[in-house]
Amino acid sequence: MTDSRRILVVEDDADIGRLLCMHLSDEGYQVQLAADGSQGLALLEQQGPWDALVLDVMLPGVDGLQLCQRARAMTRYVPVIIISARGSETQRIVGLELGADDYLAKPFSMPELVARVRALLRRADAMAQNARLDAGTVVLGGLQLDPLARAAHCDGQPLELTPREFDLLMHFARHPDQVFSRMQLLDQVWGHAHEGYEHTVNTHINRLRNKIERDPAQPRRLLTVWGRGYKLVDDSVGTA
Repeated sequence: MTDSRRILVVEDDADIGRLLCMHLSDEGYQVQLAADGSQGLALLEQQGPWDALVLDVMLPGVDGLQLCQRARAMTRYVPVIIISARGSETQRIVGLELGADDYLAKPFSMPELVARVRALLRRADAMAQNARLDAGTVVLGGLQLDPLARAAHCDGQPLELTPREFDLLMHFARHPDQVFSRMQLLDQVWGHAHEGYEHTVNTHINRLRNKIERDPAQPRRLLTVWGRGYKLVDDSVGTA
């Protein structure tokens, strides 16, 4: 099996790093291992683009959460799996709020990690295909989103969105006035619906409101439907 996609693994445990590279390479991926966070950051920024990142949390120098944040600040979306001996729910939620796509607590099975990488790459491929099929700009009131350029404007001004924020806003814009629960958003935008992770949806909703609402405390576009979820509406309807 051969696969041209490139995966960056950042893991300071030499034995785990070797096993990760071996199993991912057996799938045909091109794998690069960084032994600490500083090396991982340099590879992330200087030798990309990468098709997936596997990041340990506890790293010398730059930690995995900081690497995840840096990856999410980049224009190109790349799937991120965080691995860590910290298996608490709080740590998992922090990783997801920073933009990680998945989280595995050590010890984990190598076949499971490979399966999750494979699933995330399939999802990334599907997202790219959907963007090509729906290549036209999506317009809703003062919002304009270009799925190919992954660019967004609000009332004529460019929006600075993380890849996850863009995906979430695009999902809402493609389904105006439709209510989505937090679990539905996790499943349809994040690609999973793990119990207990709904808080990360709240965080991203609040961030979007800070960017698209004139008064985030009194939203007119991205609305809460109490007891059901959230919806995006055309705030120009019914206004003078």
